[in-house]
Amino acid sequence: MSNAHNQDVLRKVIEEGFNKGNLEALDELFAPDVQEHQFGMPAAIDGMKGSIRGLRSAFPDLTLTIEEMVADGDKVWARATARGTHTGPFMGIAPTQRPFAIQVFDMCRIENGRIVEHWGVPDRFALMSQLGALHR
Repeated sequence: MSNAHNQDVLRKVIEEGFNKGNLEALDELFAPDVQEHQFGMPAAIDGMKGSIRGLRSAFPDLTLTIEEMVADGDKVWARATARGTHTGPFMGIAPTQRPFAIQVFDMCRIENGRIVEHWGVPDRFALMSQLGALHR
């Protein structure tokens, strides 16, 4: 697959899955046995869908904006800004109605047009701080 095609795969995950909540679209973008390397994220496609469902429940207006994306062979890296408003329970924190904006880095390995491995690094400290969950 070309670099452009591999970038399109990750772009569709962000636009369809995270931004629109269209979890069925993920079936064609992830291998069923995808390996997840992000801390706290369950493995396999059902775990990914559950995590996105949970995020969209806590932050119904969640959007990710791709700031930069680079592909090289079977790997794609992206830096995105995640934004939303905390209107549902999240990690034991009652809704605060606070908005947030954090940076997220993702890397995927793609085989035959599907993501087979994912590494993600959301700025969780910035998120928790913006929700008022960290004490200074």
